[in-house]
Amino acid sequence: MKKSLLALSLAVALGAVHAEDTLKKIKDSGSVTMGVRESSGALSFTLGDGKYTGFHIEVCNKVLSDVQKQVGLAKLDVKYQPVTSQNRIPLLQNGTIDIECGSTTNNATRQKDVSFAVTTFVEEVRIAVKANSGIAAIAQLNGKNVATTTGTTSVQLLRKHERATGVDFKELFGKDHADSFLLLESGRAEAFVMDGQILAGNIAKAKNPADFKIVGEVLSVEPIAIMVRKDDPAFKKAVDDTIIGMMKSGEIAKLYDKWFMQPIPPANTKVGLVASEATKFAWANPNDNPVESYLKK
Repeated sequence: MKKSLLALSLAVALGAVHAEDTLKKIKDSGSVTMGVRESSGALSFTLGDGKYTGFHIEVCNKVLSDVQKQVGLAKLDVKYQPVTSQNRIPLLQNGTIDIECGSTTNNATRQKDVSFAVTTFVEEVRIAVKANSGIAAIAQLNGKNVATTTGTTSVQLLRKHERATGVDFKELFGKDHADSFLLLESGRAEAFVMDGQILAGNIAKAKNPADFKIVGEVLSVEPIAIMVRKDDPAFKKAVDDTIIGMMKSGEIAKLYDKWFMQPIPPANTKVGLVASEATKFAWANPNDNPVESYLKK
């Protein structure tokens, strides 16, 4: 029994050391691994051939440039590791990635396992449908197939809404956002429920963007943030300091305009999503509040 307790205590202690040493890990290894998404709208996406870009990836590159200076490295090797909605938190916890630069909602449940930098984007969860579908509201999804992405908060929102209104629909799950959009595009689903910017980003990259539209009620307003390991205050502060500096200088607003209001690769199309008042408020008042604090307003 005592040996078991000792082993458990040692494991906890080693885990704590691992969790609190991201800056040291970066300095000692001369490298850092960024968790990236392959199809998270303009926030984080792949260009193919191991190349990734987007609003959050640019923010993270700025963060890591400042970290490089902070730890005194002449060179920092930044590696990209694709993650999914399902594995992003485990890969951060086990050290596979050091920072997650995707499209993750900051909520109270996740805060038990990870930490979040200050909010960089406040999302509205909406519905994408085919433009000729005649669907304009949640109530019209009764009897329909609705796509969403495995491991996202949209799944929870769908279920809550179904219980509240009695709308009966079948959920189809894509392994990532591109897969979920394909369910809509191919006609296997009549709607795709997800963060508005992810919907807009996938529509912008579709063969015929005019064939799709975003409709219906806003299901949720959610703070999206860059994720770091829990109980690592020094690294979180380094990340926050850079982002808050970008907010104060106006750099983050310029980056937003670049990725959401201007033509972006690979198809040179515009997402066309104006920064919401909630997003502007988050930039003016930096915070790492979870989605639950938004629901109380």
